[in-house]
Amino acid sequence: MVVATTFSRAEIGIDAPCVTVEADVVGGLPQIQIVGLPETAVKESKDRVKSAIKNANFYIPDRKLTVNLAPADLPKSGGRYDLAIALAILAASEQIPRQRLATMEFLGELALNGDIRSVTGVLPATIKATETNNLIVVPRANEHEAALADSDNVLVADSLLQVVAHLKEQQWLEAAKKGTLVPQKSTTGKLSDIRGQAFAKRALIVAAAGAHNIIFIGPPGTGKTMLASRLASLLPPMSLEESLTVASIKSVSRHPFGYANWSARPFRTPHHTSSAVALVGGSSPPRPGEISLAHNGVLFLDELPEFTRHVLEVLREPLESGKITISRALRQVEYPAQFQLVAAMNPCPCGYFGDDSDRCNCSNDKIQRYRGRVSGPLLDRIDLHVDVPSLPTGALSDPAYKQDTGEQERSANAVANARLRMLARSNTLNAHLTSSCVESVCKLTNADRKLLDKAMIKLGLSARGYYKILKVARTIADLEGTENIQTNHLTEALGYRRLDRYQTPVI
Repeated sequence: MVVATTFSRAEIGIDAPCVTVEADVVGGLPQIQIVGLPETAVKESKDRVKSAIKNANFYIPDRKLTVNLAPADLPKSGGRYDLAIALAILAASEQIPRQRLATMEFLGELALNGDIRSVTGVLPATIKATETNNLIVVPRANEHEAALADSDNVLVADSLLQVVAHLKEQQWLEAAKKGTLVPQKSTTGKLSDIRGQAFAKRALIVAAAGAHNIIFIGPPGTGKTMLASRLASLLPPMSLEESLTVASIKSVSRHPFGYANWSARPFRTPHHTSSAVALVGGSSPPRPGEISLAHNGVLFLDELPEFTRHVLEVLREPLESGKITISRALRQVEYPAQFQLVAAMNPCPCGYFGDDSDRCNCSNDKIQRYRGRVSGPLLDRIDLHVDVPSLPTGALSDPAYKQDTGEQERSANAVANARLRMLARSNTLNAHLTSSCVESVCKLTNADRKLLDKAMIKLGLSARGYYKILKVARTIADLEGTENIQTNHLTEALGYRRLDRYQTPVI
């Protein structure tokens, strides 16, 4: 008997490094020993593998079996290595041929009867395996997910016996079926569903075009949540590469993989009682949080001041970098987090400050404490601050506020065209421009520069706020198809800094 080798894939963030599974039959008391930094679920695989091999009418050698998972310094977790371990043992005991194992990889958790159960992180593993031109065998339960790799090298199996029959060339495994998944756009409502609020709608279109973060401030029932939920419908479809990245994040999460709409832009709405770990990711092994699940999509935080202060503060770094690094004692995992933040809040604790109804009884101190729950550094990272006032009495039944059925299509087309201009000019969206790029693509006339300098002093803007205003102005110019930023574009961008203009209320 000789050392037998099979291959599998680990799950480190959305990366899937190769894991070599070695099995050796040596003298000693009958037992299976697994080495190579296995976690509890991997250590327990020896019992699952032993039962699966026996129930598939094979035998376990009456000697000591050593199974090594290499590289030894890479933590191994989950039941994803069961199938590879079982095949390595069968090959080491010369019950199956070893010739085909060198160009194949295996993923799957074994049931006691030899059936193969689904595992997480199948899509990143299949993508990596096909890049090396290896065949990879995955559970049939993961077939639709694995088919996204768009390769003939992805095979599906129901049981250990089927895999053995394939290795013995007795019965071939089926390739993961292609064309079973139809990319779908977001099914959220349309912009035309919202009556009135022309200013807020315009701001939403600007935010969608340039991927800018936006916050809506207004009394209850004015349409803040409806506006936020319409943002995803204005965004153009993702590219194949973007869709695969989003699907890979979903694949490694604990959430079920929704293949029916795998290419739709994410829209995540965590509750205000969510923890910091739920937002940015964590646990052991580290899993993606809401900001990563919203990658290339929208993260909507309703009732923003109701979130715990320290929970909101963890968003500051990802908003700037577009990624999150989760560090633990044994490993460090990086997840992409290039999301578009949309937030909503009331102007005061009761929600009616500034409303024509004079229902607000909140003191200045209460309003200051309420707004102080959202820190200045976080608000500074939000490009557009937009008022959403109450509609006039009778506006909902007024024919003048009737729905414009063509508004959604016009707005989505304007957003798509503006994004094409940005990508052609800078190969990135305006919200993601670096400071050096802003200087080259957001040029102002002398008069406009003086106007912005005065606004900086009056509004008390930071350097970040200065650049964000320029980026928003550039987006407005792109929506109108103009080559340079004009005065009206700059003044409109300044008008979207509502919270910078806020002064202590007088009641």
